[in-house]
Parts: sequence; structure tokens; C-alpha cells
Amino acid sequence: MSVFENYKEQLEKHEFMMGPVRGRLAVTMDLLTDALILVGQHGVYCTSNRNPSKPAMDLQTVLSTINGAKELVSSVMEELRKQRDAEKGH
Repeated sequence: MSVFENYKEQLEKHEFMMGPVRGRLAVTMDLLTDALILVGQHGVYCTSNRNPSKPAMDLQTVLSTINGAKELVSSVMEELRKQRDAEKGH
């Protein structure tokens, strides 16, 4: 099943409130956040052999990558907001 089918209600709600582009990005942020939570929970049980207070290295890499993706999506949303505000100002 596609993401558009799995998250149809969330997409419709956010696209209605924010427009198609920002709405889809907002749902993407939610999905990335959910993934971070799941990986973080897994990290409690899969700790690093070198430092048991940290998740295993592969989980640290996944967490870092997802956080980076969230940061990029957030920056795109901010740029879209600035464009929208600039268009309203004209």
C-alpha cells in the first residue's frame, strides 16, 4: 500500500490546512518523528558495546540521518512560508 493510501486522512487534513506542498511536508515530519521514536525505543535495548549509555552505532547513524532529514524538511517548510508571506506582502 502506498503512503498516500496509508496516511490518506492525515494528508487530507494537513493539505487542507496548509496546502498540498506544506501539508505533505508536515505529514513527512510526523512520519520522521514517529521513526525517531521507534528507533529510540529500540536503542534502549540495543546499546553500544563501547558505551552502554548510548544506542548501538548503527542506531546512532539511523537517528542522525533521520534528524538530518527532519532538519532539511523543516528548512523547506520555512522557505515556503517566507515565499508565501512575501507574496502576501505584494
